[in-house]
Amino acid sequence: MQNSVLIEIKDRVALLTLNRPEKLNALNYQTNDRLLELLDQIENNDDIGAVILTGAGDRAFSAGGDIHEFAASIREGVDVAVNQFCKRGQTMTARLESYPKPILAAVNGIAFGGGCEITEAVHLAVASDQAEFAKPEINIGIPPTFGGTQRLPRLAGRKRALELLLTGDRFSAERAYELGLVNKVVPHEKLLPAAFELAERILRHSPLAASRIISAVTRGINTTIEQGLLIEREQFARMAATQDVLEGLDAWIARRAPIYQGA
Repeated sequence: MQNSVLIEIKDRVALLTLNRPEKLNALNYQTNDRLLELLDQIENNDDIGAVILTGAGDRAFSAGGDIHEFAASIREGVDVAVNQFCKRGQTMTARLESYPKPILAAVNGIAFGGGCEITEAVHLAVASDQAEFAKPEINIGIPPTFGGTQRLPRLAGRKRALELLLTGDRFSAERAYELGLVNKVVPHEKLLPAAFELAERILRHSPLAASRIISAVTRGINTTIEQGLLIEREQFARMAATQDVLEGLDAWIARRAPIYQGA
């Protein structure tokens, strides 16, 4: 059986590759579950500080959910479809969004439906100039199911998101950048080097501080500013008790590069 998600570790970065190129890296249930399994393993590996997620081949990051598999679940009834497809996909994107280590998407081709929702959920994203995005679920008579009705309006604004959600129109990598869906667009051949370079810029810093920042932003973004400030204070308090804080302060005072231990 084909390994639906590949893993390669390089310089403290785990490169995860959605590996169904013949199906445009569509997210079947096996792929979804395999991705979650690998994320669990990476979280417990202190030698890995960041994750890059990309797609196999040059055509697609991910074309979205596997419609043939989803259609079979629909035919078994609403409860089956919700549990097998919708909840599974939402669990995956929620895991990406709240993951304690930085996750970057390297969007190498089409990112439709669930592929776009992965891009919305991860912390940072770099897109090839050949990448193309869409929210095409309306074309088969359903709303997005992996968080797209919630995350895209938060990123792009209500009216711009609704235009994409209600038309199903494709949009370019440059448009994705304008909407705040990706951080930068690079020439196709420079995509993975650009993603690794961004990861390396993050890995210079304390992994604990990175985790606290991700937690504060993810938890606070959908609360009031007062609640968000409490979350920020809580994350600071957790960080202030660590050796990494003392190392950062000592290094700054001594004008030397810090050596963080993640403790």
